[in-house]
Amino acid sequence: EVQLVESGGGWVQPGGSLRLSCAASGFIFSSADMTWGRQAPGKGFEWVSTISRIGTTSYAGSVKGRFTISRENAKNTLYLQMNSLKTEDTAVYYCAWESSRGQGTQVTVSS
Repeated sequence: EVQLVESGGGWVQPGGSLRLSCAASGFIFSSADMTWGRQAPGKGFEWVSTISRIGTTSYAGSVKGRFTISRENAKNTLYLQMNSLKTEDTAVYYCAWESSRGQGTQVTVSS
């Protein structure tokens, strides 16, 4: 059974930083392209970033230069380092593999 468990969300002021983690199990993590997405209140699901199995990264324009995706295959864990956070980054953040995604972790950016 595929399991994706996100953690690390919380409240932060604009300009602050958070690091999200996603613990993966039930599939061969080291062979998987992994994705972070988010969903803000009243909006649809938005792709944020993907890291391929060989470490190639890609980012949405809205987060490029501020967010960094990474992975630690030995721990079956995906990360998202988020810096210079803005109020518009407020959303539930999900990690995803193929059609599976976790329960999400809430990120709230406000003063």
